[in-house]
Amino acid sequence: MSSEATGKSTLAVTSGLSRNAIIIRLEGELDVDALPILREHLQRIWELPPKPFLILDLGEVSFCDSMGMNELVDIMQRCELRGTRLLLGGVQGVMARVLSITGLRHAFEVFALFDDALRMAIAHP
Repeated sequence: MSSEATGKSTLAVTSGLSRNAIIIRLEGELDVDALPILREHLQRIWELPPKPFLILDLGEVSFCDSMGMNELVDIMQRCELRGTRLLLGGVQGVMARVLSITGLRHAFEVFALFDDALRMAIAHP
């Protein structure tokens, strides 16, 4: 049953640190019901000292609506204010289509594989 039918979010958010990046993994549906969970998690991230990179692993996102896309744009703008480069990793399937359809594909640094985004962050001191 979708989150639309239940009114409950089906998004799981986890995060970790690498040498110069904060990594946030999203799994499930990135929609209006998921925003409170994502924003609560991000609030803790924004309280940390900025790292050069923030990597969003979107490889397990199964759905993304316009509110989810708006949140990604907000995250990008927040990163720019902090001097942090936002990398989107694991962009395939649903997320690749949504970014392409919305015309936002070129607004973000997008990597089909999460590991490629991580290599980019590691390669830059």
